[in-house]
Amino acid sequence: MTLREITRALFFIEILKGLALTLKTMFTPAVTRRYPKVKRPVKPGFRGLHALAKDENGRMKCVGCGLCGAYCPSKCIYIYTSEGEDHTKTVDRYEIEVLRCIYCGFCVEACPFGAITLSEHYEYSDYSREPFYMTKEKLLANWDKYFTREKGRNYFKKFWRPLSEDFGTPEGQAVFKKRIQGVKE
Repeated sequence: MTLREITRALFFIEILKGLALTLKTMFTPAVTRRYPKVKRPVKPGFRGLHALAKDENGRMKCVGCGLCGAYCPSKCIYIYTSEGEDHTKTVDRYEIEVLRCIYCGFCVEACPFGAITLSEHYEYSDYSREPFYMTKEKLLANWDKYFTREKGRNYFKKFWRPLSEDFGTPEGQAVFKKRIQGVKE
C-alpha cells in the first residue's frame, strides 16, 4: 500500500467528498415539479397517443396496406380489411393496444400514406384496460382533437423524413439525358 492509499483509507476521503456534496446541495431549492399543477413543456415531435390521419376532405388516409402492423416490434397494431365496391380494399377495423406499444415511431415511418401519427398528448390514465384499446373511431377522434388545422398539415413535414421532395438531383450532379427514338443528334 502506498502512502496515498493509506491516507485515503485513514481519513475516509471518499466519504468526506460525498458528505461535502450532500451538504452543498442540501439547502438549495428542489427541482421537482408538482405534476397536476405544474406540467412539463412538451417538445415538438414528442411521441404520445396515436391518431389516424384524415385528408382535406375529412376521410381516413389509411388504405389498409398493413405495413405499420408489420413493422411494429411489439405487434400491437391490428388491421382488418375487406374488399369493397369496385374491388378496392377498405379498412373495416384498425386497432392498437396502447399498453403494449413502446412508442418507437416505426409505424409512422413505415406508412407510405402518412395515415398513422403520434400526438404530443401524454396525459392519459384509467383504472381499466378498455380505454387503452384504441379502435378506428377513437383514433380518428384523436386526429380531430390533437391535430387541428395547420398542426395536422405540418406534422409530417417537420418530424418524419425522408419525404418525396428530399429525393432530387443535386445541383452539379451528372445526369444522363433521355434519348428520344427517331431523333438523331
